[in-house]
Amino acid sequence: MPLLRPDLMKRTPERRAAFAREAALARLAYVDGDLDEAFRLLERAHVLGQPWAGAHSWTHWMMLRIGWRRRDGREVAGQLLRLAAGGLLSILGRLPHGNTGGANVPATRPMPPPPDLSPLV
Repeated sequence: MPLLRPDLMKRTPERRAAFAREAALARLAYVDGDLDEAFRLLERAHVLGQPWAGAHSWTHWMMLRIGWRRRDGREVAGQLLRLAAGGLLSILGRLPHGNTGGANVPATRPMPPPPDLSPLV
């Protein structure tokens, strides 16, 4: 698995602001009951938030909540595993570049980030 060292990760104010924007939109969609849109936005937030243990773990927590509301056992189980390890992996800088964080993709698979987020990651 190609992993990023902490010194190679872009922990910029612009990336943090983009994470905050995606997270806020995800919260609104979740509150409105639009779970598909909330999850899509959380995937984007996950790509952006990986360098920060708190932000990274928060996206998995919200994905877990969506899985629970959908009664999706696979998502719930996948997010429980990711919550157990994700924050620590952020601290260690051992993350698969661009991974969207959902249980529908392997936790160790690098992925190309969305084109609009690519300059930030």
